[in-house]
Amino acid sequence: MTLEYDLFWSFRSPYSYLVTKRLLEFEREFDVKANVRPVYPIAVRIPGFFKQVNPMWPPYLLKDTARIAEMEGLPYAWPSPDPIVMDMKTGEVPEEQPYIRRLTRAGVLAAEKGKGLPFLYEISTVIFGGVRKWNEGEHLRDAAKRAGLDMDTLDAEAGQEKDRLEAVIAENEAAQKAAGHWGVPLMVFEGEPFFGQDRFSHLKWRLEQKGLKKRG
Repeated sequence: MTLEYDLFWSFRSPYSYLVTKRLLEFEREFDVKANVRPVYPIAVRIPGFFKQVNPMWPPYLLKDTARIAEMEGLPYAWPSPDPIVMDMKTGEVPEEQPYIRRLTRAGVLAAEKGKGLPFLYEISTVIFGGVRKWNEGEHLRDAAKRAGLDMDTLDAEAGQEKDRLEAVIAENEAAQKAAGHWGVPLMVFEGEPFFGQDRFSHLKWRLEQKGLKKRG
């Protein structure tokens, strides 16, 4: 029997990016399935969040994520442009968000087409992998193609189904909160939350207790 867990994931979260390759490889090796549930970043979900954050946190986050990327052998650089349009000095986040809404809606569609995890991996590798101006040219199209999808088709469908997709994202965010945590990446198995890329091993351990088997 295939074991399933919910994956709450954000296109602006470096920690989400840093765990995704492991989750993809995990699913290839074991009889397990991630139910991909994209959510908006905390900058959008919690208005005013970055106006209250401890100023020591952003510098630590940059050091910590660079260290994890080095340990995992992953390319890494803070995205240019940032998926969230915001004033880094004041923490002000405008309502108009062209990048993150496009990405998150496309992520929902990819999940519905059964390509959620590959899409997250390929797109986040472009965004966080040191590709400057990842939003221009063929970068996203090529990434979507590697995941078995067509970015232009996703964009067109997202434009036609904007309201429905926003409702799905809101449902994902409500389910994330109900699971007991606000952060990403958040893996939830049988109601038990595992927050953070460093909880992947704990998730695997719990799944092994429930009879996790290798494929084949």
